[in-house]
Formats: sequence, C-alpha cells, structure tokens
Amino acid sequence: MPGDILTTASTVLCIHGGSVTLTTSNTKFFAGGSLALLETDIHPVAGCPFTLPPPKPSPCVRIEWSGGASTTTVDGVPVLIMSSVGQCINAEGAPQGVATKASTQSKVAAR
Repeated sequence: MPGDILTTASTVLCIHGGSVTLTTSNTKFFAGGSLALLETDIHPVAGCPFTLPPPKPSPCVRIEWSGGASTTTVDGVPVLIMSSVGQCINAEGAPQGVATKASTQSKVAAR
C-alpha cells in the first residue's frame, strides 16, 4: 500500500502524548526537503506521562518501527510511510501501544 514518507520534519507522538525526537541514520534520501526515516531507526520519547497503578511511572522511552515501504529503500532498508507502525516501548522493554503520526510531508509517497 503506498503512503506518504515519514521524515525528520514529521510529527510523531507516543500513545500518551510524549514528544518523539525524529533522527535517522539515512544521509542520502530526502522527501519533501527532509531526510526520510528508516524502519531500523529507533526514536527517543520525552515527556510521556504514563503511569501504572499504584502509581508506578511507566513512561514510553522509545519508538521501534515495523511495516516500512515494500519497494522504496535506502541501502536495502525500507523507508517509513504513514502506514508504518511505531511501537511505544517503556524502560523495561514492554510495549505500551502504537505511536501517533500527526503530520508528515505529502510531496513524496512510496510503496
């Protein structure tokens, strides 16, 4: 399924509203003027307010990705697209939900 490519200028939030810092190991491929994100990129999260009972802080600390583009790659690594899934992970390595992709460029799409 084709989709707009996620870039370092996109906006992604953890499931609880924490800010995600979008950096990439990609230095070659731009979409809409910014570097495209790769499926292997791991993005840190700051400011996640999530807690478990009784209360025990359990903030998201990183986003790990799956479901990159099937035909658009950088050195064999799929680029991220709007349908990619960003899994929110806490410090103990437990998944906590799926990241929200709030915005991205719309000039370049991939399959």
